[in-house]
Amino acid sequence: MNLHDLKPERNSKQKRKRVGRGMGSGRGYTSGRGANGQNARSGGGVRLTFEGGQTPLFRRLPKRGFNNRFKKEFNEINIYQLNRFEENEDITPEKLVASGMIDRIAKAGVKILGNGEVEKSFNVKANAFTKSAREKIEAAGGKAEVI
Repeated sequence: MNLHDLKPERNSKQKRKRVGRGMGSGRGYTSGRGANGQNARSGGGVRLTFEGGQTPLFRRLPKRGFNNRFKKEFNEINIYQLNRFEENEDITPEKLVASGMIDRIAKAGVKILGNGEVEKSFNVKANAFTKSAREKIEAAGGKAEVI
């Protein structure tokens, strides 16, 4: 089979409607749009959500929930995940991105959470720490520095 052998399925191709070509064509005069009215006009019709003057569905449904636009969005890292770095290494948000632990630095930065145990001492520089994370890092002989 070659490209020139391909043919469309029978009855799958329909001819285009040619409107406004005289009364004898069957689609002259109003061109299949009916007799006058909003939809007969060019650019006529109603918007997508219009329901004939009835209050539209999206306005009838209640608004739910609360969206806090002032919420701080952090990239969260647990301290056990930091064990992949070398002893006494400076860990910064840029190093976390470079190592693939986070995709990008969020608006509010990086927050270190206290889940897990620290096996080495690190100098961790982040935008926020939980109390337990700070205690565990310092107990292992490292430093937790807020940037």
